[in-house]
Amino acid sequence: MKIIKKQTIRLAVAALVATAGFSSCTNLDENLYSNLEESNFYKNELEVRQAALRPFTHMQAWLAPTGNNGFYYHSELAADQVAWPQKGRHGYDGGDHFRMHYHTWTDNENRMRTGWDLMWTGVGFINNALKDIEALDPETVGMEEEALSEVISQLKVLRAYHYMRIIDMWGNVPISVGVAEGPDNPETRPRAEVFEFVKSELEAEVDNLPLLDAESVGKVNRAAGYAMLSELYLNAEKWSGTAMWDESIAAADKVISGAGGGIGGTPQLSEDINAIFSNTNSANPESLFQFQFSRKGGFTFDWGGFYMSYDYMKEVLDVGYGGWNAFVVIPTAFDAYQETDLRKQDWFLFGPQYKYGTETPVQGTEEYAGKDLVFVNSIRRESEGDTSSEGSMAEGEENSGARFHKYKSGRLSDENYQENDYIIYRLTEVYFNKAEALIRKNGGSANQEAVDLINASKQRAFSEADWSANKYTTASLTLDELLAERGREFIFEGKRRTDLIRFGKFTTGSWWDHEATNDENKELFPIPQVQIAINPNLQQNPGY
Repeated sequence: MKIIKKQTIRLAVAALVATAGFSSCTNLDENLYSNLEESNFYKNELEVRQAALRPFTHMQAWLAPTGNNGFYYHSELAADQVAWPQKGRHGYDGGDHFRMHYHTWTDNENRMRTGWDLMWTGVGFINNALKDIEALDPETVGMEEEALSEVISQLKVLRAYHYMRIIDMWGNVPISVGVAEGPDNPETRPRAEVFEFVKSELEAEVDNLPLLDAESVGKVNRAAGYAMLSELYLNAEKWSGTAMWDESIAAADKVISGAGGGIGGTPQLSEDINAIFSNTNSANPESLFQFQFSRKGGFTFDWGGFYMSYDYMKEVLDVGYGGWNAFVVIPTAFDAYQETDLRKQDWFLFGPQYKYGTETPVQGTEEYAGKDLVFVNSIRRESEGDTSSEGSMAEGEENSGARFHKYKSGRLSDENYQENDYIIYRLTEVYFNKAEALIRKNGGSANQEAVDLINASKQRAFSEADWSANKYTTASLTLDELLAERGREFIFEGKRRTDLIRFGKFTTGSWWDHEATNDENKELFPIPQVQIAINPNLQQNPGY
C-alpha cells in the first residue's frame, strides 16, 4: 500500500499587532510572547496524555451537533428525517440547507469546505501527536512501556475513526500518516484502498486499547474499537466492494459479550429509553464511546442553537438557552412513529407549548407574535391560512415541524443541569449492526436471533399493553422495516445518511419535498474545489 506523508496542519502562534492611531495599521512585525518547544514538553505522563487528548477535543467540532459545518450537519440534512427550512425571514442562509435537502450541492459549498478542513485538521493533530509520542523514551516521561504503547494505539484508532467518517463523505481521498517538513501534494487513493488502511489499523490496535470501565469513560477504549469495526465491516460492501457480514457479527459479539469491557462490567441496554441521553448519562451502561461534556467543567454540550426554537423555549423547558429555530423533523419522519411509541412522545416537542409546570401558553415572536405557539407536523404558511399545501423548504414558519427533545438538559435548578455527554456509539447500535448482518447473510430474511436483537431495543418504546401489537417476527422484520426502525431509534444521532446509502435508498428514495435523484454519484460529496486548486493531485469524485 502506498502511504502518503502530508502536512495536514500547521500550527501558528497568535501575535499582537501594534497600531499607531486609527488612520494606519502598518507595523506588521510579530511579537512572540511565548514559545513552547517540543523539547520543553513531554516531561511526564500528564503532558503525554494532554497531547493525545487534543485531537479528541477537536473532534467534537465536526462530529457533535454543536457545529453546522461538519459530518453531523451533512449526515442529517442530506437525509430523510431532519431539515433546516426557511421560516419566514429566517434560515435561508444562501440556500445552503435547501441544496442539502434537494441533493443539489456543488463543489463550492462553504460548509462542506469547512467540514473538510475540520476533519483533516483532526487527522493532522493525530499525526503530529503520534510523531512526537512514538519517539519518546517511556522511562524519560515516567511511563511503563505498555502504558505508552496504549496511548499510541488510542491515537491510531482515533485516526481510523476520522478516516471512517472521511471516506463516508468523500470516498476517494489521500492517506496521511505523517507530518511533512515541506509542501506536499498527496494523491487521491481509491476508497477501497483507504478502507483497507482503516481496517488494518483498527484490527492491529484494538486489542491494545484499555477496556471500557468507569475510568475509561470518554476515552478511546476497546469496546468503542470493536463497535467501530462492527460498523466498518457492515459498510464494507459499499466502501470496499466486498461484503463482510461475518466479520461485522464477530465484532458485534465482542461488544455484546463484554470482551471490550463495559461500564459496570458488561454493556447493558438502558431500561429507560431516555436515560442514555439524560444529564446523568455519563455512566450509563449502554454507552460505549462518548464526548464527556460538562457545564460544571466549562465544556457544555450545547445543542440548543440548532435544535431549539427561539428564546421562549427557556420558559417552556425552564432552561437558560434558546436557539435559532433551525433544525426541524420533516413530516414524513414524524409520521413514521406509531402514536403509542414512547419515543414519539418523549423525544420531540410537539403540539401546544406552555410555560414550564403551568397551563399558560407560550406565545410566538415571529409569524405567531401575540398568538399561542403550537408546533405542527407540517412546514407551510399556516399563519396565512394555508392548510392545503404540503409545504416546502421555502414555506416554513416558527411553529413548523416537531422539534428535537432527545437530549434533555434538566431544569436550571437541577444539580446536573446540562451535564449531558454526547453519545457516539451505544450498545443498541451494535445490536442493530449484528441483526442487519444476520439478515443480509441470510439472503434478506430475518432469523429469530435478528428479531430478538431488534425487539430487545424496541420493547422499551412501548407499554406492556401495546407491545404485543408492535413486536417484530421473522416475517415482519424485512430489510425495509429494519431501515425504518433504525430511523426511529437513531434519529438525531448523525447516522441516517450512512444508513440510507447502505440500504440503497439515498438516491432512489423520496421523502417530504424531496424527489429521488437516481444519481449514484450523489452517494459521495464532491472534493471541495478550493482543495483541488491547492493540490492538483486530488481527483474530483465522479459527477462533479
